[in-house]
Amino acid sequence: MDERRHLLERWLAQNLRKNGDTPEYSLETASSDASFRRYFRAKVDGDSYIIMDAPPKQEDCRPFIAISKTLSDAGLNVPQVLKMDLEQGFLLLTDLGEKQYLEVLTRQSVETLYSDAMRALKLMQTIQLPDNFLPDYSYDLMMNEMVLFRDWFLSRNLELILTSEDESILENAFEILALKALAQPQVWVHRDFHSRNLMLIDSETVGDKGKEAELHNPGILDFQDAVVGPISYDLVSLLRDCYISWPQHQVQTWVKRYHSVLINSGLVSEAVSFVEFQRWFDLMGVQRHLKAIGIFSRLDIRDNKPEYKQDIPRTIQYILQVCKDYKELNPLNEWLQKNVVPRVTELKNKKADSY
Repeated sequence: MDERRHLLERWLAQNLRKNGDTPEYSLETASSDASFRRYFRAKVDGDSYIIMDAPPKQEDCRPFIAISKTLSDAGLNVPQVLKMDLEQGFLLLTDLGEKQYLEVLTRQSVETLYSDAMRALKLMQTIQLPDNFLPDYSYDLMMNEMVLFRDWFLSRNLELILTSEDESILENAFEILALKALAQPQVWVHRDFHSRNLMLIDSETVGDKGKEAELHNPGILDFQDAVVGPISYDLVSLLRDCYISWPQHQVQTWVKRYHSVLINSGLVSEAVSFVEFQRWFDLMGVQRHLKAIGIFSRLDIRDNKPEYKQDIPRTIQYILQVCKDYKELNPLNEWLQKNVVPRVTELKNKKADSY
């Protein structure tokens, strides 16, 4: 048993105690994410709870606590914080269940599930934020995220040696993407609004509290890195998910539908045509997917989480699909086709079980 789990079990036993006695409970691993956090599920007397283990040296629980309350007050279904220990980095949370969207998305279910998700997204984007509640998704932050693609995927994963010309092509593309993102309306951005962080909540298990809530499905997880940023960001996370893909014509239908929602709600000006909104969505997706590929590579190389590598080919295809359609990204597309696609193919052939 690792040391932190031992500390967590002792803390949990103290916080479950009633009338001086600790009830019997079971504890099992629930999940981990692309950080130092991990989660356990405790079952006690027929009830289920989630315990977040967030080592204080690497993770700060305070944003999670503040954001959870704000989202819940807005009517969104998020884990409620029942007990906390910021010094040790433990939170006792309500349990939203075990059914990730990713596990239940099919051609038959996707319309209902994505309609629920887009209703939740619109509600989140309309939250009136107090000053300085969330950090800005700044130019520097976006650029630093895309540099992960260069440093961890191109240099460390593919072992490419970049020339000054290569660097210039990448830097120019990164700058175009960051500036286009900053030109969009800026709203609440979850930053990981995708099928692994959205939970299917069965209506019969919601209970009275859920019936009173404005929304109960989906349950929303992993929101602690929220920022104020581009209005298309979370929509891209949902519809061009790194973990599951849909036909392009279907994605475009959803984008058009959500564009109308934003126009009708006043979040986007009527002067913003669907063509312009589609451009926002597409270019935002390239920024996000460059970042994601860099993170997947870092998780594999640095953090010994090789399972994320299997999603890199899908994510690269999203980038190539968009770059060929936009003149300003043609140089990036040509560079990727010449330098990256052959190298990825070569690695697939050498080590098919890694991709």
